[in-house]
Amino acid sequence: MDCWKNGEFLRKQDVTISPYDHGYLYGLGFFETFRTYEGSVFLWEQHWERLEQTLSAFRITLPYLKQELLTVVEELTRLNGGRDGYFRLNVSAGVHDIGLQPTHYPDPTVLVLRKELPETIRGTEKTARWIEIPRNTPEGSTRVKSHHYGNNVLARFELPSLAEMEGFMCTEKGLVAEGITSSIFWVKEGVLYTPSLDTGILNSITRQWLLDYAKDHQLPYEEGHFTPQQVEIADELWVVNAVQEIVPIRALESYHFPGNNGEWYRKLHAAYEQAITKGVAKE
Repeated sequence: MDCWKNGEFLRKQDVTISPYDHGYLYGLGFFETFRTYEGSVFLWEQHWERLEQTLSAFRITLPYLKQELLTVVEELTRLNGGRDGYFRLNVSAGVHDIGLQPTHYPDPTVLVLRKELPETIRGTEKTARWIEIPRNTPEGSTRVKSHHYGNNVLARFELPSLAEMEGFMCTEKGLVAEGITSSIFWVKEGVLYTPSLDTGILNSITRQWLLDYAKDHQLPYEEGHFTPQQVEIADELWVVNAVQEIVPIRALESYHFPGNNGEWYRKLHAAYEQAITKGVAKE
């Protein structure tokens, strides 16, 4: 089975969604992406908390409990031979008439989608390129993981492959924002840098983990407004997300970096792996 929809396990070819779902008509849908490790989800509590906050803001009532949906992930893993997978928990507003009459959404369409993890060795490097189209502004006061993904799609069209490259996006003001599917980090002269949330970027779960780790271990770091030129002169550069973990960048345009030989990268990714092992053991 590839999917679970509102209580039923299905093959992907058997999944149907009404064209009257406001997730389709108006893009009113939200999601979390994550992977499993030995059948367990790393940082599940954080993913769940972010989803709950988003659904509350958009007045969508989720009819399932946290443990119920975690059990769905576990069952999809079992149905696929116990192999770890790439998951997307998707909640759209549900079926309503055309128009924005609803003042709340009590009956959403809830999906848990699974696909095989790409066969990527930890530490595999990528290259990066600056994207011409500017990062759009968030839907509200903060960016959420929503169906409103056209800006990312247009950015992806500028790259020949997302498997080997990442696109770096900037705001309309020219400030460094985020990758097409990731958060951006770099090191310069012993300080860790990443764009601040007020640039309109997503506060990704892996981004949160990395900043919490830096704070807990008294590593110097700075969130702020940065220009592309400041990234290009970095000593080390990488991107992060929940599925790919911490990905070293070996080149950005004509600028080169240590990639997986970087001292900070090796230290932080080792710590991330240890956290995964400890987190999975608690499940």
